[in-house]
Amino acid sequence: MTKTMEQLQQDVDTYITGFKEGYFPPMELIARLTEELGELSREVQDRYGMKKKKSTEAVRTLEEETGDLLFVLICFANSQQIDLSEALDTVLTKFNTRDKDRWTKKEEKE
Repeated sequence: MTKTMEQLQQDVDTYITGFKEGYFPPMELIARLTEELGELSREVQDRYGMKKKKSTEAVRTLEEETGDLLFVLICFANSQQIDLSEALDTVLTKFNTRDKDRWTKKEEKE
């Protein structure tokens, strides 16, 4: 089942608010985002980059690491009352106006 962004944000909120501690403070969440991005970067580097993992390092899936990053991003957004759907719409509008001629468009097929 595909979930909407609103449903994803609600799922995370239900999980986090089930604990007395609730959401971490903003700077802690940003540190966690950085950590999760580093872990995803390490997996990408191992697969596609020059620096391969040591035999002692665990291999994780890109899906798992991307999920970890998304979870923490949703935690940050929820803690700041940011609607991620609205945030993404705003960015796409900006890209479609400011950057509309920046990249080479594919030709439409008839």
